[in-house]
Amino acid sequence: MKPEDFHLFEPLRFFLGDVPWSFLLETFLRGIFFYFLLLVSMRLMGKRMGAQLSRNEMAALSSLAAAIGVPIQAPDRGLVPPLVIAVVIVLGQRYIAARTLKSKKFEQATQDDIAMLVEDGRLNLDAMEEVVLPQERLFAKLRSESIEHLGQVKRLYMEANGKFTLLLQDLPQPGLTLIPDWDEEYLQEQKRSPDTFACRRCGQLERSPQEPAHACPRCQHHRWAAAVTEAAAQQ
Repeated sequence: MKPEDFHLFEPLRFFLGDVPWSFLLETFLRGIFFYFLLLVSMRLMGKRMGAQLSRNEMAALSSLAAAIGVPIQAPDRGLVPPLVIAVVIVLGQRYIAARTLKSKKFEQATQDDIAMLVEDGRLNLDAMEEVVLPQERLFAKLRSESIEHLGQVKRLYMEANGKFTLLLQDLPQPGLTLIPDWDEEYLQEQKRSPDTFACRRCGQLERSPQEPAHACPRCQHHRWAAAVTEAAAQQ
């Protein structure tokens, strides 16, 4: 549109754009076409596309959406290019799915791998750094599962699709509290383990009659907290 053709608050251009009214019918037909194109593409890519998506599946779905975004509204864009893109995406996803069944290395390269974030009440700091997960976010996830200290956790995995899998200890051991420092009232309600301290950074336990003065042997952190044995509600 040339500058001299622009008129402020022109109703027809404001609501319809620079196309005739007859294009609304074509937009309706384009919408139906792309709707079924999406349904067929997702059906061919497998049932995973209806569940929580992996990074590859999210990229495929985003690419499909980008491919149809402009042609569904632009009268100068045809339907064949997005159809070709959809075929390429579907074939690519099916190829990746077939290869991952045959090759563990290929699966890890394309889908990522499981990360163990907590092991026997201690944080795996290397794994947390690799998946870019800060301690407070991990603690928030555990609190949402009604976990109040790390001693209750046997394993916490982050699956390849980003979901968490939590396995609890059969018999909870002492561990680092998950309650925020500012909630002093609730912290006082938790039962402490005698002569046991937990590293504030990784949860490593240390037996000592008083707070250790040395650094944590596991992560070299210098701050310690009294280990918790029971949640407040269990007292």
